[in-house]
Amino acid sequence: MRGALILAGLIGLAAAGPLPTMTPDIPKSYTAPTDRQDVELREVMIPMRDGVKLNTVIIVPKGIKNAPIIFVRTPYNAAEAAEKTSLRRDIANRCGIDPMLDGYICAIQDVRGKYGSEGDYVMTRPLRGPINDTATDHATDSRDSVDWLVKNVPETNGRVGLTGGSYVGYTVLMGTIDPHPAVKVAVAISPMVDGWIGDDWFQNGAFRQNSYDFVSEQNSVKGSGDVPLRSEADDYAEFLAAGSANAYAKSRFGGQLPFAVKLAEHPNYDAWWQGQAVDRLLAARPISVPLMIVTSQWDQEDIYGGQAVWKALKDKPDAAGRLFLVMGPWHHSQMIRNGSTLGALKFPNDTSLAFRRTYLKPFFDHHLKGAPDPKQPRVLTYATGPDVWRHLDQWPLSCASGCQQASQNWYLGGDGSLGPVPSSARSVVSYVSDPARPVPYVKRPISFGDGAAWSPWLVTDQRHVGDRTDVVSFTSPVLDKPVHIAGETIAKLVAATTGTDGDFVVKLIDVYPGQYPQNPEMAGYQLGIAMEIFRGRFRESFETPKPVQANKPLLYSFALPHADHVFLPGHRIMVQIQSTWFPLYDRNPQTFVPNIFDAKPGDYKAATISVETGGRQQSLIELPVVR
Repeated sequence: MRGALILAGLIGLAAAGPLPTMTPDIPKSYTAPTDRQDVELREVMIPMRDGVKLNTVIIVPKGIKNAPIIFVRTPYNAAEAAEKTSLRRDIANRCGIDPMLDGYICAIQDVRGKYGSEGDYVMTRPLRGPINDTATDHATDSRDSVDWLVKNVPETNGRVGLTGGSYVGYTVLMGTIDPHPAVKVAVAISPMVDGWIGDDWFQNGAFRQNSYDFVSEQNSVKGSGDVPLRSEADDYAEFLAAGSANAYAKSRFGGQLPFAVKLAEHPNYDAWWQGQAVDRLLAARPISVPLMIVTSQWDQEDIYGGQAVWKALKDKPDAAGRLFLVMGPWHHSQMIRNGSTLGALKFPNDTSLAFRRTYLKPFFDHHLKGAPDPKQPRVLTYATGPDVWRHLDQWPLSCASGCQQASQNWYLGGDGSLGPVPSSARSVVSYVSDPARPVPYVKRPISFGDGAAWSPWLVTDQRHVGDRTDVVSFTSPVLDKPVHIAGETIAKLVAATTGTDGDFVVKLIDVYPGQYPQNPEMAGYQLGIAMEIFRGRFRESFETPKPVQANKPLLYSFALPHADHVFLPGHRIMVQIQSTWFPLYDRNPQTFVPNIFDAKPGDYKAATISVETGGRQQSLIELPVVR
C-alpha cells in the first residue's frame, strides 16, 4: 500500500504540469518504496539476568517459517551491520555466511556497554571468577539472549548457531561455556583467545603498538572512537620519536583509557592474562556443542588462538565428532571475504567461497536444519604451493592416508647456508641491533591505518630488509624435490648478546626462482611462510622475566605459527634472523628494565648479537616435514 501511495504521489506531481526550475530538489519528506524488500528488521532490547538490556537487530526473511537463527555478538555496532539490509542476499554480509541466502534468521547484538546496549564495557570481559567479580560475562549474556530469542521469535525452529570472527570469534567461544540448550553448533573464525601469548596485544611478550589505535576506537567512547592524532605521516617515525610504548600512550591518552593502563600494568604473563586465556577455560570443561575452529595461515591479528583451542581440546574424550579445525590460505577472517588472492599470491579459485559452499553451509545445515551429515573432515587444511585442500585425521601429528610426519633439523651455517647436515666446526654469525635504527616490518612509509597494506603484510616480499646489516639470512641450495611442512616450525637459536635483554625475530621464507616464467611478478620473491618474535627476558619463564646473561651463548627455543606449505622444486628455503620488527612491535631497550613499557631513553642501547652456527651448540630450526 505504501508503494502504491508513493507511486500515486509521483504521478500526481507529474500531472500538475512542468515543475518550476527553482523547485527545491530535496522534498520535505521522502519514504523509499518497500515493495521489493523481502526481509523484516526488528530492533529489540533483550534483558539480561542483572536487568541490563542488550540491543539486538533481528533480520527475518519475509514468509519464513521453522527457521534456525544465526546469532552474532559484536562490539562493532549491530545497527550498522544491519543497515540497508532489505533483501535476503544482504544477510550474507551481516552474518558472514554468504551461502546461506535462504532459510536462516540472523540476529546481531551489541555486546554489553557498546553502541545501543546498556551496561559497562570491559574489553573481552573475563569469565566470572577471580578477575571478574560481577554476576555476568559473555557466557551468561549469550545464554540469556538465546533464551529470549527462541521464546520471542515465532519464525524460529528453536535451533541457534553461534558464529563470527576475531573479537566476535571470542564471543562465540565464550558462548559455548554453559550454552543454552538451543545452541546446536558454533563456528569460531580467527578467534581472539590469548592476548599475551599470541593474539592482538602481544606475541611472546613483545607488545604490538598498533593495539593503541584499536583501544582508542573501542574504548574512548561507547560508539566508534577515533585513532590518536598523528604528528608524522610515517608511523615508523611517529613511534620512534615517542620512545617507549607507555610514553606514546600517555602522550596520546593522558591516562584516560583504562585498558591502555592495564596493558602497561601487566607486561608479563601473570594471573590476569592466564585467567582470560580462553583455551584454558575451554580445556577445563566438556565440549558442549559441535565446534568448528576456522584459522588463517597468514592471520596478521589472531594467528595463535584458533590453533591453541584446537590443541587444548583435540585429545579430550568428547572431541570425536564434535571438534573440527580448518586452516585456509588467508589473512585475518578472510574466510568471509574473497579468497582468490592474498597479496601477491594468486589461487586457482576463490578459496573462501569454495570453503563456505562446500564445507561451512552443509555443516550449518546439518546441525541447524537436520540436513544429512556432510561428514566434515576432522581437519581441513589448504596446502599452499600445490594449492589443494587436504582432509586429515589430526593436526599436526599425522597426515592423510599413506604419509608420515617427523620433525627434521635444518642447521644454520656460518657461511649463510641452511640444510639438514650439521657443521662440526664452531662458527658464529654476528650483527649489531640498534634500537635507534630498528628494522621496519614492511616498507616505509608505514601507516597502521592502511588496511590494504595491513591485511596481507605477512606475505610481503622480505627482500625489503635483505640488504640491512642487522638482518642475517641462511639459505638452502635450490631444491630438487618438494619439501612439505605441516605444523609448527620450532626455532632453536643459540645466541649471545652484549646486552642484558633482547628480542629475536625468526622468519621461515620460501625463495622463488630468479626466473619464474609462469608468474614473472613472483620471480625472486621471498615469501614469509611462518614468522615470529620472541622476547629474551622470557627465555626461562613467561611469568617471571629475568635479565639475559651478557656475552654467554644461550638457547632461545620458540614455535613459529602453523603452516601447511610445500616448498617446490626450483625454490629455496631461507631463514632470516633480526632483533627488531618496528613499529609493529615495541623496541626492546636491550638493557634489562623491570617493565619495558616504562623504558627511559637512556635504557635503549645497541647490542651485538652472535648466533652460533656450528659446533656442539649449532642453531637450527625443526621443520615439521611430511615424508
